[in-house]
Amino acid sequence: MSSRTALYDRHVALGGRMVDFAGWEMPVQYTGILDEHRAVREAAGMFDISHMGEFFVSGAASTAWLDGLLTNHVAKLAVGEAQYTLLLNERGGVIDDLIVYRLGDGEYLLVVNAAKIAEDAAWLRAHAVEGVTFIDRSGEFSAIAVQGPVARGIFQTVFEEALSAEHNRVAEIRFGNEEGFAVTTGYTGEDGFEAVIPNAAAGALWDALAAAGAKPCGLGARDTLRLEMGYPLNGSDLAPDRTPLEAGLGFFVDFTKGEFIGRSALAAQKEAGLPARLAALAVTEKSPPMRSHYPVWANGGLVSETCSGALSPTLGHGIAMAYLPAALAKPGQAVEIEVRGRRYKASVVKKPFLKRD
Repeated sequence: MSSRTALYDRHVALGGRMVDFAGWEMPVQYTGILDEHRAVREAAGMFDISHMGEFFVSGAASTAWLDGLLTNHVAKLAVGEAQYTLLLNERGGVIDDLIVYRLGDGEYLLVVNAAKIAEDAAWLRAHAVEGVTFIDRSGEFSAIAVQGPVARGIFQTVFEEALSAEHNRVAEIRFGNEEGFAVTTGYTGEDGFEAVIPNAAAGALWDALAAAGAKPCGLGARDTLRLEMGYPLNGSDLAPDRTPLEAGLGFFVDFTKGEFIGRSALAAQKEAGLPARLAALAVTEKSPPMRSHYPVWANGGLVSETCSGALSPTLGHGIAMAYLPAALAKPGQAVEIEVRGRRYKASVVKKPFLKRD
């Protein structure tokens, strides 16, 4: 049986179409994916992301421990700062991509993907060391993401204070009698915030955000929004047999900080040259919506399959991502994407698909 977030009854009451996602009953849409997508790009939408996991790490050795497990440089974080990073296996493949927030001296919050909570927790516990306390508190917290051009105004209306002007920040907040965190690490390419709060306050906060102008949105719009920005999705674009270098995430790998799990494999791959790269594909003719696992052809041969795909509501044409041989992953390369036996013309483009001013 699928799990339910503390906001499940609200989703049902609003007419949300519920689907199974990573073992959770989640709304894929309310009024429609196109309508919800536009709300985020033009005003503000809100998403229930309570299915994601919250790990708390503390102790005198916590910074060094995390730096030995994650690709980015945790020691560079000041209190109140956050960074995107990756958890790798020994082969350099991606177990999960996550956000690390520094809450205090030797105190961190890790927000991980829903489908990876158990695996991540087991991996971290298997590498436990003295001087570090690890607690999985995923079952205690809910999270709501509010994204869009007017998200800051909504935050100020609900919390009666200004939101940090900077991206990748975390601060303590209070709603009702509960204490939580406001973080500015969105997944849509728009301005906004995520509120991480105890489950007891989730329903009232959802109602307050809706009253302040945030439109409820489902996972369907969240997927088209992130894909327009070229953000990878774990389990689709990121996998244990693909490295962050192949995924175009080398910026989040710090080779200078010292050893971390997967570093040797990444260094060897970097030296030898990447066998493949995650490429952005823009369909150049009218087509059905793109999906994952569609064959990709180039120069008359089958070269790959799509990892993610959709019809971009903002751009009005199909977009997809696929791992292509490195020689074919350059912008301007012509490819074809096969949908139900017919091939549609596409071209490799530079990420993101949606260019911002």
